Amino acid sequence: MVKTTDSAKPGHINDEFYQISSEILGSFPKYRPPVDLFYFREDIMVLAPYCKKESRLSNEQVEEVARICEEGNLFVSRTDHHIYSRHIVRQLDLVLQDQNLKEAEIADICIRALLMRCSEFHEQPVKAVFDPLYRDVLVTTEYISTDKHRINAFMRRLFRKHDQARHAVNSMSVGLWLWLQGVAEYRRKDMDRMAVAFLMHDVGMCKVPAFLVNKRGPLKSEDREKIILHPAVGVKLMQKVEVSFEELLRAGYEHHERMDGSGYPQKLRDSQISRVGRIAAVADSFSAMISERPYAGAKDMLEAAKELTGDKRYDPAVTKMLFSALAAGDFGQFANMDAALETPA
Repeated sequence: MVKTTDSAKPGHINDEFYQISSEILGSFPKYRPPVDLFYFREDIMVLAPYCKKESRLSNEQVEEVARICEEGNLFVSRTDHHIYSRHIVRQLDLVLQDQNLKEAEIADICIRALLMRCSEFHEQPVKAVFDPLYRDVLVTTEYISTDKHRINAFMRRLFRKHDQARHAVNSMSVGLWLWLQGVAEYRRKDMDRMAVAFLMHDVGMCKVPAFLVNKRGPLKSEDREKIILHPAVGVKLMQKVEVSFEELLRAGYEHHERMDGSGYPQKLRDSQISRVGRIAAVADSFSAMISERPYAGAKDMLEAAKELTGDKRYDPAVTKMLFSALAAGDFGQFANMDAALETPA
């Protein structure tokens, strides 16, 4: 049978349903699909139910479902996005092959994948765990590089709860957005490096004891010394996993430097701080300010951006870009990613 083209199907189907690929079907449990399945009846041009989620399929049905999928006639409801996306996150390159995923769905899946990989790396910061994270970063940058405005969908999905992995993903989204505003042309290699730099800029914090990271009261001098060391710790950690390039070193060492020389660890000021370092400083601080931490509540995004524009310790050209975009509503409706992650399958 000839594979049915999208144009042969009623227009509303692709808005309400997602045409599933053989690769994603193959990621589901073979006999108990985790979502409701629908098939397109070409004879009457109608999408009909095939089976309910978690229903037990016979061997004959498994073969039939595979055939229907191969013909391009197998669909799932987009309301089940939170379920099928969990199967795509471990095969992130599928988002580059699948023409049926919407922009919002791809951004959601990329963020979920990066969050998962970052969490795994923070728990076990070794090369074998970093490599799949790096591959997923490259998938994400390949997707964004074909249309830099796609970064806006990532900005609409900033986390408001805090942990090191969420902070890393937020900082990458904010950092990449800020970087893209300041470059007219760029090489794909540059975007790859920037994404890794902003994602990994604060990785040294995974070596700081949790009781210090989550401490509610003021830090003792010896505790503060441990935290001040985290930029250097992070750079050394990345060198151990054989990742070391200028943008990463700058973001790692300089994200706590400030324009007036009051930052750390080197007390750099003004032009001594690289552009990457200045962007990383804003991305890092903004991501922290908008998240709920044990010692501080989450600030409204516009309020946080406005506060940064009034703080002379940050590059005003960078902070004003972020504030202006938020004030103008350039990102549109923000998604609640924290709630989405907690949605049961």
